[in-house]
Order: sequence, then C-alpha cells, then structure tokens
Amino acid sequence: MKAIKITYWVTTVIVTIMMIYSAYAYLTQDAMVQAFHHLGYPDYFRVELAIGKLIGAILLIAPVSARIKEWVYAGFIITFVSAFIAHTASGDPVNYRVMPVIFLALLITSYITYHKRNPVLQTA
Repeated sequence: MKAIKITYWVTTVIVTIMMIYSAYAYLTQDAMVQAFHHLGYPDYFRVELAIGKLIGAILLIAPVSARIKEWVYAGFIITFVSAFIAHTASGDPVNYRVMPVIFLALLITSYITYHKRNPVLQTA
C-alpha cells in the first residue's frame, strides 16, 4: 500500500507541476503565442486552456469529491490526446508529439493508483 501511495503522489505532483508551468507559459511567453498560431488555434483558446489547466491542477491535488476528480482526469486526458493529435497533424518534430504521451502515461498511472488508494470509489 505504501508503494501505491508514493506512486500516486509522485505521478500526481509531476502532472500538477507540469500543468501549472504550462498554464503560466501560455499566459506569459511569446513563444507559446507563436506555437498556438502554428497549430492553428486562436489566442482566446490559449488563454482558456491556461485557465483550465490551472483550475484542473489545483483540483487534482485538492481534497475534493471523487466525481470532481474524475472530471479533472477526463479533462486532462482530452488535453493530452488533443495535444498529440495537434502536434502530429501540424508535422511537428517527434519530441513535441512524445511529451503529451509521456504525461498521459503519468496521468493514467496517477488515476489507477488513485483508485487503488480509494477502493470504495471502485464500487460506483
């Protein structure tokens, strides 16, 4: 049980830190503005995504209901899959395509260990 708890917190904190950093970068770095234009997205989407990532990161580590956590996990899964698709469709280098997949794997690990830590949630 201790290994599950450690795995949960390590993966969850890594994803949370990455989401907070990317939200900050989306709002403050000119390179991110250019990256979103390269992918074909408007500026307002970059801001919306940054706010969504920040809220999701907070809710991922906050003691909130299981239903809210499920929505956060679902939202981040959609975000990572969409990032992979967008980078692939725009012909970006492999490292741009691999990073969302790596973070998706970390998120899935966090999700699995979240449910192993809270077996009551599995009966829903």
